Amino acid sequence: MGVNMAEFFPALTDEHRGFIARQPVFFVATAAEAARVNVSPKGLDSFRVINAGTVAYLDLAGSGNETHAHLAADGRITVMFCAFDRPALILRLYGRGRAVLPQDTEWAELAAEFDLLPGIRQIFVITIEEVQASCGWGVPEMALVRERETLPKFHRNRGPERLLDVMASRTRSIDGLPTRPATEAVGF
Repeated sequence: MGVNMAEFFPALTDEHRGFIARQPVFFVATAAEAARVNVSPKGLDSFRVINAGTVAYLDLAGSGNETHAHLAADGRITVMFCAFDRPALILRLYGRGRAVLPQDTEWAELAAEFDLLPGIRQIFVITIEEVQASCGWGVPEMALVRERETLPKFHRNRGPERLLDVMASRTRSIDGLPTRPATEAVGF
């Protein structure tokens, strides 16, 4: 996929899928009118290509729920994969996303795509509108040492009841946009 300039695609190719499968980290960016732009790094084994036009990722409870709030308000999302090894490449997925929570009817079918981890709050489903591949020549080469198990371990130790309590208390983004909390704890 040697890219010198930006190339655009209407959907994911098999080559894109292979690249995504090799990346240990990805970044998610969302925004809503009059709200801050949110950019979040994601790791663990949390990303899945459902088909050439749809992807999804597991979202574990953390410090906020900005992605959920922004998607509910606006829907726009960009997911970026960046090679930190060779060959250099940046792959961006532009699309529209939505949250699927454990109490939603789609949950069981989507959740079957993943190994569920303690602390799961929701699965974000993204319909791809466009894919962009670009060179990534300015990104440094780095090596993955290991995944951090801190977040799943934290949730495992706190337990499902505490997770539900925390999610029920966080129904607004940092800019005051509403979120919908999960009412079921999964992955424990």
